[in-house]
Amino acid sequence: MQNSSENPGLGQGINDFIQKNRKPIVIGAVALAALLVICIAALSLRDVLQRKAISEVEELNSRYEAIRHSITEEYMEIEAAELLADLETFAKKNSGFAGGKAWSIIGSIHSEKKDWAEAEAAWAQAAEKSEKSYLAPIAWFNAGIAAEEQGWLEEAIDYFSKSISAPAGFSSAPRAQFTIGRLNETLDNREAAIAAYRAVISGWPYDMVWTNLAHSRIIALEL
Repeated sequence: MQNSSENPGLGQGINDFIQKNRKPIVIGAVALAALLVICIAALSLRDVLQRKAISEVEELNSRYEAIRHSITEEYMEIEAAELLADLETFAKKNSGFAGGKAWSIIGSIHSEKKDWAEAEAAWAQAAEKSEKSYLAPIAWFNAGIAAEEQGWLEEAIDYFSKSISAPAGFSSAPRAQFTIGRLNETLDNREAAIAAYRAVISGWPYDMVWTNLAHSRIIALEL
Protein backbone atom coordinates (compact mmCIF):
# COMPACT_ATOMS: atom_id res chain seq x y z
CA MET A 1 0.00 0.00 0.00
CA GLN A 2 1.32 3.44 -0.95
CA ASN A 3 0.77 6.70 0.92
CA SER A 4 0.90 10.28 -0.38
CA SER A 5 4.63 10.58 0.41
CA GLU A 6 5.31 7.57 -1.81
CA ASN A 7 3.04 9.02 -4.52
CA PRO A 8 4.03 12.68 -5.00
CA GLY A 9 1.70 12.96 -7.98
CA LEU A 10 -1.37 12.61 -5.73
CA GLY A 11 -0.24 15.40 -3.37
CA GLN A 12 0.58 17.67 -6.27
CA GLY A 13 -2.81 16.99 -7.80
CA ILE A 14 -4.62 17.96 -4.60
CA ASN A 15 -2.52 21.11 -4.30
CA ASP A 16 -3.21 22.07 -7.92
CA PHE A 17 -6.96 21.51 -7.40
CA ILE A 18 -6.96 23.77 -4.32
CA GLN A 19 -4.99 26.48 -6.13
CA LYS A 20 -7.31 26.42 -9.13
CA ASN A 21 -10.49 26.43 -7.00
CA ARG A 22 -9.28 28.55 -4.11
CA LYS A 23 -11.88 31.28 -4.51
CA PRO A 24 -15.00 29.04 -4.59
CA ILE A 25 -13.56 26.94 -1.73
CA VAL A 26 -13.06 30.06 0.42
CA ILE A 27 -16.54 31.38 -0.50
CA GLY A 28 -18.07 28.00 0.33
CA ALA A 29 -16.28 27.84 3.70
CA VAL A 30 -17.40 31.38 4.57
CA ALA A 31 -21.00 30.58 3.52
CA LEU A 32 -20.96 27.41 5.60
CA ALA A 33 -19.65 29.30 8.63
CA ALA A 34 -22.30 32.01 8.14
CA LEU A 35 -25.02 29.37 7.86
CA LEU A 36 -23.81 27.75 11.07
CA VAL A 37 -23.90 31.11 12.87
CA ILE A 38 -27.44 31.77 11.56
CA CYS A 39 -28.63 28.32 12.72
CA ILE A 40 -27.15 28.83 16.19
CA ALA A 41 -28.73 32.30 16.41
CA ALA A 42 -32.12 30.96 15.25
CA LEU A 43 -32.04 28.14 17.81
CA SER A 44 -31.05 30.58 20.56
CA LEU A 45 -33.87 32.94 19.57
CA ARG A 46 -36.35 30.07 19.52
CA ASP A 47 -35.29 29.01 23.02
CA VAL A 48 -35.66 32.57 24.27
CA LEU A 49 -39.14 32.88 22.73
CA GLN A 50 -40.20 29.50 24.13
CA ARG A 51 -39.04 30.43 27.63
CA LYS A 52 -40.85 33.76 27.31
CA ALA A 53 -44.06 32.03 26.16
CA ILE A 54 -43.90 29.50 29.00
CA SER A 55 -43.36 32.32 31.50
CA GLU A 56 -46.39 34.18 30.09
CA VAL A 57 -48.67 31.14 30.16
CA GLU A 58 -47.63 30.36 33.73
CA GLU A 59 -48.62 33.90 34.66
CA LEU A 60 -52.01 33.34 33.01
CA ASN A 61 -52.31 30.06 34.90
CA SER A 62 -51.61 31.88 38.19
CA ARG A 63 -54.46 34.26 37.40
CA TYR A 64 -56.73 31.27 36.78
CA GLU A 65 -55.72 29.52 39.98
CA ALA A 66 -56.43 32.70 41.95
CA ILE A 67 -60.09 32.72 40.87
CA ARG A 68 -60.68 29.03 40.07
CA HIS A 69 -62.78 28.21 43.11
CA SER A 70 -65.14 31.12 42.54
CA ILE A 71 -65.03 31.34 38.76
CA THR A 72 -68.70 30.42 38.37
CA GLU A 73 -69.86 33.11 40.79
CA GLU A 74 -71.65 36.10 39.32
CA TYR A 75 -69.30 38.63 40.91
CA MET A 76 -66.36 36.95 39.12
CA GLU A 77 -67.94 37.14 35.67
CA ILE A 78 -66.02 40.19 34.40
CA GLU A 79 -62.64 38.98 35.66
CA ALA A 80 -63.24 35.51 34.20
CA ALA A 81 -64.21 37.01 30.84
CA GLU A 82 -61.05 39.16 30.78
CA LEU A 83 -58.91 36.13 31.60
CA LEU A 84 -60.57 34.09 28.85
CA ALA A 85 -59.96 36.87 26.33
CA ASP A 86 -56.27 37.09 27.29
CA LEU A 87 -55.91 33.32 27.14
CA GLU A 88 -57.51 33.05 23.71
CA THR A 89 -55.30 35.83 22.33
CA PHE A 90 -52.23 34.06 23.68
CA ALA A 91 -53.34 30.58 22.58
CA LYS A 92 -53.94 31.66 18.99
CA LYS A 93 -50.43 33.14 18.73
CA ASN A 94 -48.49 30.27 20.33
CA SER A 95 -47.98 26.62 19.54
CA GLY A 96 -46.27 23.75 21.33
CA PHE A 97 -46.46 23.35 25.08
CA ALA A 98 -47.28 27.02 25.82
CA GLY A 99 -50.16 27.09 23.33
CA GLY A 100 -51.46 23.74 24.55
CA LYS A 101 -51.31 24.89 28.17
CA ALA A 102 -53.32 28.03 27.33
CA TRP A 103 -56.01 25.99 25.57
CA SER A 104 -56.07 23.61 28.56
CA ILE A 105 -56.79 26.51 30.92
CA ILE A 106 -59.52 27.70 28.55
CA GLY A 107 -60.97 24.18 28.56
CA SER A 108 -60.88 24.12 32.36
CA ILE A 109 -62.74 27.42 32.62
CA HIS A 110 -65.46 26.31 30.21
CA SER A 111 -65.71 22.96 32.02
CA GLU A 112 -66.14 24.74 35.35
CA LYS A 113 -68.94 26.77 33.80
CA LYS A 114 -70.38 23.62 32.17
CA ASP A 115 -70.14 25.24 28.75
CA TRP A 116 -69.50 21.82 27.27
CA ALA A 117 -69.34 22.70 23.55
CA GLU A 118 -66.73 25.40 24.19
CA ALA A 119 -64.90 23.08 26.58
CA GLU A 120 -64.75 20.28 24.01
CA ALA A 121 -63.36 22.61 21.34
CA ALA A 122 -60.73 24.03 23.72
CA TRP A 123 -59.60 20.62 24.97
CA ALA A 124 -59.27 19.35 21.38
CA GLN A 125 -57.16 22.40 20.52
CA ALA A 126 -54.99 21.79 23.59
CA ALA A 127 -54.33 18.21 22.51
CA GLU A 128 -53.51 19.17 18.92
CA LYS A 129 -51.20 22.04 19.95
CA SER A 130 -49.18 19.86 22.34
CA GLU A 131 -49.55 16.44 20.74
CA LYS A 132 -46.21 15.09 22.04
CA SER A 133 -46.37 16.44 25.60
CA TYR A 134 -48.10 15.05 28.68
CA LEU A 135 -50.89 17.59 28.13
CA ALA A 136 -52.22 15.77 25.04
CA PRO A 137 -53.73 12.61 26.59
CA ILE A 138 -55.23 14.63 29.45
CA ALA A 139 -56.77 17.05 26.95
CA TRP A 140 -58.19 14.25 24.78
CA PHE A 141 -59.68 12.63 27.88
CA ASN A 142 -61.32 15.88 28.98
CA ALA A 143 -62.61 16.47 25.46
CA GLY A 144 -64.24 13.04 25.77
CA ILE A 145 -65.94 14.05 29.01
CA ALA A 146 -67.22 17.26 27.38
CA ALA A 147 -68.52 15.35 24.36
CA GLU A 148 -70.30 12.81 26.57
CA GLU A 149 -71.92 15.63 28.55
CA GLN A 150 -73.44 16.80 25.27
CA GLY A 151 -74.63 13.32 24.38
CA TRP A 152 -72.10 12.83 21.59
CA LEU A 153 -71.13 9.32 22.64
CA GLU A 154 -69.41 8.13 19.48
CA GLU A 155 -67.36 11.31 19.39
CA ALA A 156 -66.51 10.78 23.06
CA ILE A 157 -65.30 7.25 22.31
CA ASP A 158 -62.98 8.66 19.64
CA TYR A 159 -61.54 11.19 22.12
CA PHE A 160 -60.99 8.55 24.81
CA SER A 161 -59.28 6.32 22.24
CA LYS A 162 -56.94 9.19 21.35
CA SER A 163 -56.09 9.70 25.01
CA ILE A 164 -54.94 6.09 25.21
CA SER A 165 -52.92 6.15 21.98
CA ALA A 166 -51.25 9.54 22.56
CA PRO A 167 -47.42 9.40 22.43
CA ALA A 168 -47.07 10.57 26.04
CA GLY A 169 -47.94 8.12 28.80
CA PHE A 170 -51.33 8.50 30.50
CA SER A 171 -51.98 7.25 34.02
CA SER A 172 -55.76 7.25 33.46
CA ALA A 173 -55.55 5.07 30.34
CA PRO A 174 -57.33 2.08 31.98
CA ARG A 175 -60.15 4.38 33.06
CA ALA A 176 -60.40 5.75 29.51
CA GLN A 177 -60.52 2.22 28.10
CA PHE A 178 -63.23 1.21 30.60
CA THR A 179 -65.21 4.32 29.65
CA ILE A 180 -65.08 3.23 26.01
CA GLY A 181 -66.72 -0.01 27.11
CA ARG A 182 -69.34 1.81 29.18
CA LEU A 183 -70.23 4.14 26.31
CA ASN A 184 -70.54 1.21 23.90
CA GLU A 185 -72.91 -0.39 26.39
CA THR A 186 -75.00 2.78 26.39
CA LEU A 187 -75.03 2.68 22.58
CA ASP A 188 -76.15 -0.97 22.80
CA ASN A 189 -72.96 -2.11 21.06
CA ARG A 190 -72.63 -5.25 23.18
CA GLU A 191 -69.74 -6.89 21.32
CA ALA A 192 -67.76 -3.65 21.15
CA ALA A 193 -68.34 -3.12 24.86
CA ILE A 194 -67.08 -6.60 25.73
CA ALA A 195 -64.02 -6.10 23.49
CA ALA A 196 -63.28 -2.79 25.21
CA TYR A 197 -63.57 -4.35 28.66
CA ARG A 198 -61.30 -7.22 27.63
CA ALA A 199 -58.78 -4.64 26.45
CA VAL A 200 -58.77 -3.20 29.98
CA ILE A 201 -57.97 -6.63 31.42
CA SER A 202 -55.24 -7.45 28.90
CA GLY A 203 -53.75 -3.98 28.80
CA TRP A 204 -53.64 -3.26 32.54
CA PRO A 205 -53.84 -6.63 34.35
CA TYR A 206 -52.45 -5.19 37.60
CA ASP A 207 -54.93 -2.32 37.87
CA MET A 208 -57.20 -3.50 40.66
CA VAL A 209 -60.02 -0.98 40.11
CA TRP A 210 -60.78 -0.82 36.40
CA THR A 211 -59.76 -4.42 35.68
CA ASN A 212 -62.13 -5.74 38.35
CA LEU A 213 -64.93 -3.52 37.07
CA ALA A 214 -64.26 -4.72 33.52
CA HIS A 215 -64.53 -8.36 34.71
CA SER A 216 -67.87 -7.56 36.33
CA ARG A 217 -69.28 -5.92 33.21
CA ILE A 218 -68.17 -8.79 30.98
CA ILE A 219 -69.92 -11.28 33.25
CA ALA A 220 -73.09 -9.14 33.27
CA LEU A 221 -73.09 -8.78 29.47
CA GLU A 222 -72.41 -12.45 28.78
CA LEU A 223 -75.14 -13.77 31.07
